[in-house]
Amino acid sequence: MKIAQELRTGNVFMWGPPGKSQEALVVLKTEYSRSGRQGAVVKMKYKNLLNGAGGEWVFSADDKLDQVILDKKEAEYSYFDGTNYVFMNMATGEQYELSAENMGSALNYLQDGMQVEVTLYNDAPLSVELPTTVVREIVYTEPAVKGDTSSGKVLKAARINDNEEFTIMVPLFCNIGEKIEIDTRTDEYKSRAK
Repeated sequence: MKIAQELRTGNVFMWGPPGKSQEALVVLKTEYSRSGRQGAVVKMKYKNLLNGAGGEWVFSADDKLDQVILDKKEAEYSYFDGTNYVFMNMATGEQYELSAENMGSALNYLQDGMQVEVTLYNDAPLSVELPTTVVREIVYTEPAVKGDTSSGKVLKAARINDNEEFTIMVPLFCNIGEKIEIDTRTDEYKSRAK
């Protein structure tokens, strides 16, 4: 049990508006505010874990909410079946299927055989957590132009897969075919791969 002001982005809690049943919700954003007369409140945006419906509610800062601890399992990406992405728990042989919607930005880094953590709620897979750092090869980037380095740290866009809309900003010295380390939480270049 936690009070509303202790919940942070990514936490999962059980709650339902008055007159409705409780559901598992994930915190998307919280805003704490304190006014003289009313006392402290927390304005919270959330999303339903099972059906994806979003909502917003204002809690008193000391409202008690049941926090849910999600189960995480190590798994390996196996294949795309045309609808879902299939992951295999190599220790138990269990398979987990996730839709593209539940995969989110993880699709930008997904490769065959990649090790991930599958997040489960009531044995239903909800999402995947990637390693914090991955190594990928640059498949396309513009060549550096002489004179571009006049103002400090200059970056250029580079693609690491066939998705033309997803780019990573890399230093000018990075070229096509080079392997780089990327922080998957921020989509930022870390260094050249060794």
